[in-house]
Amino acid sequence: MPLETIFLSNIDQAVTFPVETVFFFEVPQENSYSTLDISLRVKQAVAEVLLVPYYFMAGRLSFNQQTNRLQLLCNNDGVLFVSATSRLRLKDLGNLSLPNSTFNHFVHRPGLYKSLDETALFTIQVTRFACGGFSIGFVTNHAILDGKSANEMFENLASICRGETEGLQTKVIYNDRTCLKARNPLQIRYPHKEYLKLKDISSLASCFTAPEQSSPSPLIFSKVYTHKVFSFTPEMISTLKRKAMTRCSSFEAMVAHIWRARSKAVFTNLDDFSAVLFAVDIRSKTSPPLPNAFAGNAVVTAFANAKVIDLVEKPFSFCVEKIKEAKERITDEYVRSVIDWLEVHRGIPATCNGNFYVSAWWKLTINELDFGFGKPTHGGPVVSGNDEFVLLLSDGKCADSGGGINVWLGLEPEKMQRLMIHIFEI
Repeated sequence: MPLETIFLSNIDQAVTFPVETVFFFEVPQENSYSTLDISLRVKQAVAEVLLVPYYFMAGRLSFNQQTNRLQLLCNNDGVLFVSATSRLRLKDLGNLSLPNSTFNHFVHRPGLYKSLDETALFTIQVTRFACGGFSIGFVTNHAILDGKSANEMFENLASICRGETEGLQTKVIYNDRTCLKARNPLQIRYPHKEYLKLKDISSLASCFTAPEQSSPSPLIFSKVYTHKVFSFTPEMISTLKRKAMTRCSSFEAMVAHIWRARSKAVFTNLDDFSAVLFAVDIRSKTSPPLPNAFAGNAVVTAFANAKVIDLVEKPFSFCVEKIKEAKERITDEYVRSVIDWLEVHRGIPATCNGNFYVSAWWKLTINELDFGFGKPTHGGPVVSGNDEFVLLLSDGKCADSGGGINVWLGLEPEKMQRLMIHIFEI
């Protein structure tokens, strides 16, 4: 295959960090033998079918010193595949729907401290358990695939493994990212406080990696933080939506509530400003809309910002309106302004000084993946050891039919104690 270099957008450049996902599948005891060849089946599906349209996943990131940009080098260096067995049974792992740092044993990390051009963009680990059940763990790089496009790739792989006559559900992957190039001349029309300029963050630790840095270390749990899961039932979510006093989604209500509770725990000066960041899908917001099966990052960071005293003392509806305003701010012109700003400043999302990023995994259809043995018992991220991300995870039931949401977050111990006072003030 000829060497090819693929342009990465400024949005891609801002999120060069690994994303780890694991899926667990139970198999009835009487059918446990049927998974003996699961590793071979997945490996063949990847090598013989999936990597034809997704050939770029076998490439490597490369930093071009002349353009001062990351690029995707399609050099066929390969996808890493690991086949593993465990003496444990799935039930020995406990409640699979609750985040567990030990799940990192079920993904293959390509090397925490390797340079970007040495690090595989896609790794797969299939682990078969003593009961016949199995897990499939993936590591991808966010610079190459966002949540939706990664999920689409997993769905394609699952379709191949099921032996569907159609095989790939997506025949053509749209990997031309030049539709998200900066304008000439640049037209920066907003201040874009949701991003930090790279020159201002050299001394700050962040999950969002600068292009010239090695792979990030937030995958390693820090003893600085304590992590907890807070479960919100459908009834609690409905109560929050009623409390908002305005029409809002479950996501808007949950983010507003977490922002308020976390701000009470983190900030001691009520005159400080608190910000919450979250991703907004721009596929339908750009003009023209992005094509189907677009592989790159089709998300930009939205942010809501307010004084802590306002978050604490004003009605809950104030917090919800701030979240809604943040979403509504993302128009085609705003997206183009973000891209132009990033062309100048090479920034990353501003998760510092008490600010945080909410990642809504529960909205993805990852719990629908069927590799030939039914839907997973659980599918979700392998949690990391930082305080910058708050994860909204499925409670294992279908969110569309009224399932609850598990909130995973980390804070310093004394702040976590304060949060526990406020998190269920509904």
